[in-house]
Amino acid sequence: MTTLSIPTGRRFDLACLGRLAVDLYAQQVGSRLEDVASFAKYLGGSSANIAFGAARLGLRAAMISRVGDEQMGRFLVETLQREGCDTTQVQTDPQRLTGLVLLGLKDRDTFPLLFYRENCADMALDAAGIDPAFIADCRALLITGTHLSTDGTRAASLAALKAAGEAGTLRVLDIDYRPVLWGLTARGEGANRYVPDAAVSQRLQAVLPQFDLLIGTEEEFLIAGGVAHDLPGSLRAVRAVTPAALVVKLGAKGCCFIAAGQPIPADLSQAPTAQGERVEVLNVLGAGDAFASGLLTGFLTGKDFHGAAAIANACGAIVVSRHACAPAMPTPAELAHWFSGHRHPKPDADPTLNHLHRASAARVQWPELNVIAFDHRAQFYDLCRQAGAPETRIPALKKLLVRAAEQVEAARDLQGRTGVLIDGGGYGHDALCDATGRGWWVGRPIELPSSRPLRFDQTQSVGSALLSWPREQVVKCLVHYHPDDRADLRLEQEQRLMELWEATRTSGHELLLEVIPPKAVTPAGTEDEAVLRSVKRLYNLGLKPEWWKLSPMQAEGWQALAELVAERDPWCRGAVILGLSQPMAVLAEGFKQATHPIVKGFMVGRTLWAEPSLAWLQGRLDDAGLVATVAGNFSTLVDAWRASRR
Repeated sequence: MTTLSIPTGRRFDLACLGRLAVDLYAQQVGSRLEDVASFAKYLGGSSANIAFGAARLGLRAAMISRVGDEQMGRFLVETLQREGCDTTQVQTDPQRLTGLVLLGLKDRDTFPLLFYRENCADMALDAAGIDPAFIADCRALLITGTHLSTDGTRAASLAALKAAGEAGTLRVLDIDYRPVLWGLTARGEGANRYVPDAAVSQRLQAVLPQFDLLIGTEEEFLIAGGVAHDLPGSLRAVRAVTPAALVVKLGAKGCCFIAAGQPIPADLSQAPTAQGERVEVLNVLGAGDAFASGLLTGFLTGKDFHGAAAIANACGAIVVSRHACAPAMPTPAELAHWFSGHRHPKPDADPTLNHLHRASAARVQWPELNVIAFDHRAQFYDLCRQAGAPETRIPALKKLLVRAAEQVEAARDLQGRTGVLIDGGGYGHDALCDATGRGWWVGRPIELPSSRPLRFDQTQSVGSALLSWPREQVVKCLVHYHPDDRADLRLEQEQRLMELWEATRTSGHELLLEVIPPKAVTPAGTEDEAVLRSVKRLYNLGLKPEWWKLSPMQAEGWQALAELVAERDPWCRGAVILGLSQPMAVLAEGFKQATHPIVKGFMVGRTLWAEPSLAWLQGRLDDAGLVATVAGNFSTLVDAWRASRR
């Protein structure tokens, strides 16, 4: 029998107890760890990776661990929460720091690790903080082997196991053997996956009878069984102390299953076996965690071993082809594509898989967007000239516009529905920093104002420029584009857009494309058609921006856009309406045509702030007067938008 007995009708599917730390992955692939110049920060720790992966696959997952009372601890908790993972059982340590791991990717077989875990928070998990009632509300409890290595974490693990046993919760051990974390190697040998040690084998065997399912590699079962270099012998030793079901990971060959209470076959090929997926490996770190999250997702959704193992092997194969571990975990949409029969043999070269990984993962939702745009540069300079004021006043002016947005957010209850569009150069830098981190939608322009053909502002290398942009800032690019532009101009602009598209796919930033067909090539009455043809052409090139920013169209135009987006990229966030300095009444009328759900809101600028800004620069309005006037204009437009939706 290749299924497990798992309780139903509980609040949580899976709770994971164990390591919760920050992974710092080398960004230079092929470099010695000594020579790495920069690192990318991710959630890490075996148990946390499994909880994260299971939550991403749709399980009601929870984390039991401990973090420091500092920025890295909050980063980990917030990351789990964004993925839908319960963190109520994550303890906060007022004295210890959150653990860190430095990871390198030297070549296909060399992945150096340095664990910074001296007296770290998760290794101080307090047994007194383990809540039996919480564990009784979980269908399964997974513990990883590191938390059996010290007296304190072992006591916490045993308390959790006791509660799980009394509640009939499925008890799972991922052996997760790291000799360095048992004190068996030099500190710099974190990549070493197997050192035989009788004392470790004895400590593991003392708790194996309390588990219902054991998961491990061949080396991990060697340490669990204690018979060095003899896998069948070690498995028999494990079976001698526990009737638990066993899943043995066999690398590229897949995995095999030995049901609870069943004897160990003389030849493992006689056990039910699921063949592995053959892919090109970039990074094996985290593959086992991905496997466990997929396996348990399969078992907990009612699949037998072969069904669960197919998911597990797919998850492992996808993760080894990517840079990180937790962020590399696949979504249900990715797995559906994986098993569709239409995937690329190289996961990292599969454009559909890569797009689904970005678009179908958990992300902040924006059901509505009310955005005040003041990313303008030349227009603010012109206001200064008109007012006879120095341009050095513009940064302060833009900070006041942030205050106006803040007032409207509070007055119109726009939390999670408002935003700003601000330049990051000399004029808008301070305002942009002020707006970032508030939970607003924050857009930032990349284009050189009025450039045609498109040029990027202050850089010849857009990929390099994005390295310093906070991830929450959406890259906004305005392009004056028409499919009927002369060929050389059109191709040059398309090339720039493809450069930007690839840069944002690498950097992780969302992309908003603002497309305005030039009047010179757009006969009157064909504006909607020009916009739709432009969007279709850009989709034909392979561009799939998260957002479209477009001029107001008739209702039929928005309907046609919705049909096009549904066909080409159903994961698109939607469209927003730009203002083009139109009077408030004209914009309100445009909103009435834009009732299709594809339109999420508006991004309007000069209509809201041009006149009061001029008055402020001329000294006819003080700071409070400017903020109040702009906030009033913004509120009026918000009200018009909401009225159009009713």
